[in-house]
Amino acid sequence: MKKVVVLGSTNVDTILKVDRFPLPGETMKMEDKAQAGGGKGANQALAATRLGAQTSFISRVGDDGAADFMLETFKKDGMNTDHIIASQTAGTGQAFIIVENNGQNSIMIYGGANSEVSAADIEAAQDVIKDADILIAQFEVPMEAIVAAFKVAKENNVKTILNPAPATADIPTELIKMSDIIVPNETEAQLITGIEVTNRASMDQAAGKLLEMGAGAVIITVGSTGSYYDTGEATGFVNAFKVKAVDTTAAGDTFIGAFSTKINDDLSNIEEAMTFANKASSIAVQTSGAQVSIPYENNVQI
Repeated sequence: MKKVVVLGSTNVDTILKVDRFPLPGETMKMEDKAQAGGGKGANQALAATRLGAQTSFISRVGDDGAADFMLETFKKDGMNTDHIIASQTAGTGQAFIIVENNGQNSIMIYGGANSEVSAADIEAAQDVIKDADILIAQFEVPMEAIVAAFKVAKENNVKTILNPAPATADIPTELIKMSDIIVPNETEAQLITGIEVTNRASMDQAAGKLLEMGAGAVIITVGSTGSYYDTGEATGFVNAFKVKAVDTTAAGDTFIGAFSTKINDDLSNIEEAMTFANKASSIAVQTSGAQVSIPYENNVQI
């Protein structure tokens, strides 16, 4: 069983279902409203937990009812929550998600306690990072904490997976160089590299640029089409499983969590790990909500 550590955000999601996105200045009714657990970090940690890894999560929450709700979910699934810290000055993060009938979504985020994750939190959790096989991080917590965590990982031969989302062009060079695998979607890849990702040739170019910047390997997720990889030695594309999408909110997070549970240290099974991750994502998009949609390992049949 893989030992995976996820550093990232914890949010409570408010999901607003609409027929279509409103136009600027338009008032329109919603079809439905719901609340569920979310946050890219929490989603990826739950995906890794449910899909076969021994998972520890480094995060911050508020001292509030939303935190109790989230921690109950984490513990129920068997996640190690020893390094989730309760803030005394900020509330649990929140995300407001507008979902169209076709499954597309737009997300607005209140960081809350997530913005307080610090290098000191990483120092307190360094033993669990040192003991891991893989460390995963995204950009919904401060960059200094991510850099600190990746330094601990690299000093202890722990594989690192960087999900550069939400997208930013201001990624520290040292962080990319410490990333064994960087996993952007096509929009994020374009923002980082300046190369518009529209076809296989542009995927090759964008991945090549990321490798030049120092990443060890690249995976570009391309929504319902599938996912592309470049290990520096080989490239390929793994097709998605065709399903009717209801809500794509946790698709990318499910992919990364699932992928981390199967990938070998030498990436020798990268297509098999990506196929498993694509399958898990295809299951997730068929259910509304983020964490409630993440499947368990026994539900993912290739």
